[in-house]
Order: sequence, then structure tokens, then C-alpha cells
Amino acid sequence: MPSLRDIKRKITSVKKTQQITKAMKMVAAAKLRRAQDRVVAARPYARKMLMVIANLAGRVERAQHPLLAKREAKTVKLMVLTSDRGLCGAYNTNIVRKAVEAVKQFKAEGKEVKVNVIGRKGRDFFRKRSAYTLGKVWSDLGMIDYEKAADVGKNIVERFTASETDEVYLLYNEFKSVIQQKVTLEKLLPIEPPTEADPFMAAVDYLYEPSAESILGSILPKHIEVQVYRAMLESQASEMGARMTAMDSATRNAKDMIERLTLKFNKQRQAAITKEISEIVGGAEALK
Repeated sequence: MPSLRDIKRKITSVKKTQQITKAMKMVAAAKLRRAQDRVVAARPYARKMLMVIANLAGRVERAQHPLLAKREAKTVKLMVLTSDRGLCGAYNTNIVRKAVEAVKQFKAEGKEVKVNVIGRKGRDFFRKRSAYTLGKVWSDLGMIDYEKAADVGKNIVERFTASETDEVYLLYNEFKSVIQQKVTLEKLLPIEPPTEADPFMAAVDYLYEPSAESILGSILPKHIEVQVYRAMLESQASEMGARMTAMDSATRNAKDMIERLTLKFNKQRQAAITKEISEIVGGAEALK
């Protein structure tokens, strides 16, 4: 049985841990508010751009730009977005599990898969397992800005244009709410025409000035960068939401543990006091 000193020391330790988890929850909540505002602001532009580009892809010859080229899918690049740090619940576990499932599915279809990773947690997982081909890694990006996303997007465009890969997929956590994030697998390249065209867009034709090749050469790489930027913002907001939830749960668990340890401490102290009183009374009786 632990001594009173041991129990008191453990209570002190748990209280210190509770202070840390509470502070981390508050930091995550502050960062979440900013990340949520940024992703909500980026969504309409990214979605509208995706709609325009998808409709545009259905009106031009695919040979007019390499990003529209649809080749036989022999090689696939899977972009996996994870966090650099832990303590965010099942956030990274869910992403990695979905990535493993996606790689198995692609390989079952006879495709060669290369995994590119954003975030140290994903890098550490795939680096330790020889069954996966790990490509380029981006880590320690901090707060996401467009320049960082553009660097990732340019690498994707260069590799696809050089015919090093035939398809590119994004795997990330889409932010729904503080307690809900949806793991999303999204095809990035080649750009596909919409399955159901917007009636307004279907009635519109395009005049290209100075030329279709010039316009596509400018707007298509920009589109890839914007979609990567949106996915990275979604991922970061989801990470902050998951960390806030995890730290809130840890803080409440610490409170429950403190209450149980305090009760145990009081019971054990009371038992020790009762034992001492009994010994004193017994000694007094013996002296009579």
C-alpha cells in the first residue's frame, strides 16, 4: 500500500499535468479560431475555381496542357497531410490508417504508389516501414500560408508534367467542427470534367486571349496551388480542433484522478489517525 507521502506526491504531479493540458487546450482554442476563419474564407474561392477549371477541362483538348493529360494510370502519388506534433487524439492515426488502405487499394489495381508526406508524424510512420515508397517530405511548416502551399503545389505540377506520375491524390482531414473531422481522399490530377455540369456553365463558351495554351499555362498550376492550400488549411484547422478536444478530455480525466487520489489520501490518513488513537487508548488502559 502506498504511503501518504507517495499519494500526496502523485496528487501534486497530476495537478501539474492538469495545468499543462489546460494551457494546451487554451492555446489550441486560440489557434483554432484563427485557422477556422482562414479555411472558411478559402473554401468559396477554391470551390468556385475547381468548378470553373473542371468545366474548362471539358471544353478544351487535353493535349493543350500537360496537367489535363490523361494517361494510363500506372503510377500514383499519394499526398498525405499529417501534423508535426502529437497530443491531438486520433487525428494522425485516422489519416495513417486511411493512407494504408488507399495504398493497398491502388496496389491491388496494379498501380505503383509513392507516398509524399506533409508533417513529421506521417514521415515517421512511413519511413519506418519498407513496404511503402516514401517520396518528398515537408515538415515543420508552422502556420500555413500560401507561399508554403505554393511550394508543395509547384512540386506536384513539376512531377506530373515530367510524367513521373499518372495520378495525384490528396489525403487530409476535412474540418467539420471542433469535435468532427472527416478523412477525405481527393483526386487532384489529372483534372477531370464535372460529371454533372452546372447549367449556367454549360451555356457558356470561352474566348481565349491571347491563346488557350497561354491561359491554361497560367491558370492550371494556380488551381493546383489553391487546392493544396485549401487542403492544408483544412488539415491544420482539424488538427487544432482534435488537439483542443484531446486536451479538454485529458484535463477532465486529471480532475477525476485528483478526486480519487484525494479520497484515497483522506481515507488512509483517517485510518492512520484512528489506529494511533486506538494505540493511545490501549496504552492508557494498560497502565491502569
